[in-house]
Amino acid sequence: MLDLKSLETFIWTMRLGGFRRAAERLNTTQPAISARIAQLQEELGVPLFERVGRRVAPTPQAMVLLTYAERMLALRDELLHAVADRSAIHGVIRLGVAETVVHTWLSRLIERLNDLYPAVSLEVEVETSPNLRDALARHDIDVAVMLSSYTDIRFKSVPVGNYPLAWVASPTLRLPGEPASLEDLAAWPIITFSRTTQPYGVIREMFSSVGLSVRMFGNSSLASVVRMAVDAVGVSVIPIAIVQRELGEGLLRLVDVQHPLPALSFSAAYPANHDNHMASVVAQLAADVAADYEATHGVGNGAA
Repeated sequence: MLDLKSLETFIWTMRLGGFRRAAERLNTTQPAISARIAQLQEELGVPLFERVGRRVAPTPQAMVLLTYAERMLALRDELLHAVADRSAIHGVIRLGVAETVVHTWLSRLIERLNDLYPAVSLEVEVETSPNLRDALARHDIDVAVMLSSYTDIRFKSVPVGNYPLAWVASPTLRLPGEPASLEDLAAWPIITFSRTTQPYGVIREMFSSVGLSVRMFGNSSLASVVRMAVDAVGVSVIPIAIVQRELGEGLLRLVDVQHPLPALSFSAAYPANHDNHMASVVAQLAADVAADYEATHGVGNGAA
């Protein structure tokens, strides 16, 4: 009878393209992976992988098996969530989030998950949306909270809201009268997300569309963006949720600008072919926690 652990090993070997990465994903050794694949091949009586030069490639039989194996493991997970006590469900979920989530509702998500599924471990990676999308496609993470514009047909996704950006600056930064024009802002560096992100591109295009050259200080650390804004290095574009404390304490102020910033739409996404039911559970929990946070604080939240 086919062993589900061997099928899980086979699936990750196929997804990750080799025994070594499958071993890393499953926290075991490469010889253990090889042994499970050998056992599976013996039970089926067909080769699943073959040598092509210096690498191992799946056979046509392996491609057929993958579809059935994913369905079998998905059904196993559905069975567990339908029948088993939540405390009996265990495993590891690799969650990727952009930095704004860390500053807003990530801790609440961890608490909610721990309350509902105490035996499920959560590993968190903080990255930009482009990097999260790539990690999700490589199956390096199970769930990513990222800009909705980075989702595609490879992923299933749950909306987690539209989140406003704001122009903010130190009260000591002497801007001309408000509402400020883009010409007024161009006199100062614009401090915002890193250059690989959508907000960075939107802001640069906003200035270039009216023939203005502007200094852009892209930063992958939102904490650094806030610090530079407080220190009056320039005008910052950042989600309002990130700077609630600084606004409340008068360290930063909202700048009234003639050109409003677009809202950012975010989603919790996971691979469409994923057999791990917990990925969809965590994605929905993220959406619920994000909605609760927005209702409590009266502001949007998200990350680029």
